[in-house]
Amino acid sequence: MYQFFPLEFTRLDQDEQQRRALEFYELMKRRRTVRNFSPDPVPMELIETAIRTAGTAPSGANQQPWRFVVVSNPDIKRRIRLAAEEEERENYAGRFPDKWLQTLAPLGTDWHKEFLEIAPCLIVVFKMDYGLRTDASGTEEKIKHYYVNESVGIASGVLLAALHYSGLATLTHTPNPMGFLTEILNRPKNEKPFLLIPVGYPSMDAKVPDIAKKTFDEIAVIIE
Repeated sequence: MYQFFPLEFTRLDQDEQQRRALEFYELMKRRRTVRNFSPDPVPMELIETAIRTAGTAPSGANQQPWRFVVVSNPDIKRRIRLAAEEEERENYAGRFPDKWLQTLAPLGTDWHKEFLEIAPCLIVVFKMDYGLRTDASGTEEKIKHYYVNESVGIASGVLLAALHYSGLATLTHTPNPMGFLTEILNRPKNEKPFLLIPVGYPSMDAKVPDIAKKTFDEIAVIIE
């Protein structure tokens, strides 16, 4: 049973609430998925702080079923790129259904994933469907985790926001299947790849597609 203590919470006046809300919205609406990265290094302190921020996310029963693996080693990044491209080549050549390929076509994506090697840093998010602990006798016990996808999804969103707030560019990459990440990064059996995030600065010639987000009325219903 947890011990409980008084909540630390500062109630802001409405003007300050609105100012903060609009400021954050204006910042986040400028966030874009980037596929053209500069190789310029990123201060590791920024990455570590963003991960600490992601670690504050809520999770089912506070089990925090996530692991963030940071990769800056060029050789390992290259191995990840080659393995991802091998899977993606098969996806684009036949594993992806035609309707999905048609949906992707306007974005101009293909199986080439140079950004996995050019970006100075990769953050691989793993989800843990269960925990592992060893008792005094040396017997390994599984500890079931609850609401894993929801929890890791929330933490990943917080991570992306924190990285953007820090002035860094990101890409959410989900090669399918992603089992090669477990092997290359030598992760334990209870960790499964969830998301691969290249992080860095955009290249000087970086371009993004001219897309639009749905309007407020398309994404929200207000019931009073």
